[in-house]
Amino acid sequence: MQEEEQPQTPARDSSLIRPYARTGGRTTARHDLRLETLLSTDEDKLHRATNDQAAMMRLCLQPRSVAEISALMKIPLGVTRVLLSDLITLNLVAVHEPADKPNVALLERVLSGLRRL
Repeated sequence: MQEEEQPQTPARDSSLIRPYARTGGRTTARHDLRLETLLSTDEDKLHRATNDQAAMMRLCLQPRSVAEISALMKIPLGVTRVLLSDLITLNLVAVHEPADKPNVALLERVLSGLRRL
């Protein structure tokens, strides 16, 4: 007797969730977040976040740019900005505006992240 194959349910992958579902239909961020804007957080704030928020916050345990977060999460930049804006409003991540002089290491990381797209 053959065993019936059970349909496999896909793991919750960011590419399977529609962008409008992630943002609740919102398309505009409350905060002006440029590609190079750095964000960071502390581990002690992770418990205050939902699962989706915590995944994004884990990337911010070390300072990361908006572009890096978008690339690593594999979600569109506009969606990333809206979700990060929510985290800023909830005081779950801190914003670090870059200095006048560009950070070469950051630019190389951003370029590397964009190439992986």
